[in-house]
Order: sequence, then structure tokens, then C-alpha cells
Amino acid sequence: MSDNHHKIHYIELPATSVAAMKHFYGKAFGWTFTDYGPQYVAFHGAGIEGGFDESQDYIAPHKPGAFVILYSDDLQASHQAIVRAGGEICVETYSFPGGKRFHFKDPSGNELGIWTEVKAD
Repeated sequence: MSDNHHKIHYIELPATSVAAMKHFYGKAFGWTFTDYGPQYVAFHGAGIEGGFDESQDYIAPHKPGAFVILYSDDLQASHQAIVRAGGEICVETYSFPGGKRFHFKDPSGNELGIWTEVKAD
């Protein structure tokens, strides 16, 4: 068996506009992309490979489902980058044991989280 057996290998996020998703994630996080036709793009540089899929005629993403959480070395800078790139902060930063996080929506309405570790004194 390979080292990848039963590991999360790829994540697809629904997209209402592949172009808007590429602009947002490229600007906010520096991700790069490989186009596979007008309705699908793979993303790179996210820690795991994935793609944005516009082919399913999504009206809007829905819950429940998997919740994707990114890590940040500088949560405030990530917050600012998301806002500058056109993302919507939908849950402001809050603390929990060991860290802080906030949630945001991308241009297609997908809600993701981003967190940082806070070490105890």
C-alpha cells in the first residue's frame, strides 16, 4: 500500500464563478491555479491539492458538510488580506483553548475558518 492510502488527498469547493474564486484565493493567500476548462480549476499552494468546481450549477454552498480550516502564522494579517481580496468575515475572531480563529466566506459563499496557535504563558 502507498503512503497515501486512506489519506485526504484532494478537496473540491463549489464555485459560482471560477474566475472570482481564482482572484480571491490568489490575492488573499497567493495560491496558484491550473485551468481544466471553463468550469474547473485546480489550486496549488494550499497545503493540500484541490479544485474549484463551477460545473454543478451551484446556487449557493450549503451546510452541513466538511468545514475547511486554514492555518495562519499571523491571524490579523490574514484577516486583512481576506477583506482586501473581497472576502466576507462572517464570524469575527474568537479565542478557544490553545488558539484563536475566525470564519470567512469566499466569493461563492463557501464558509471556511482560519486559525492560529496561541501558546500559554
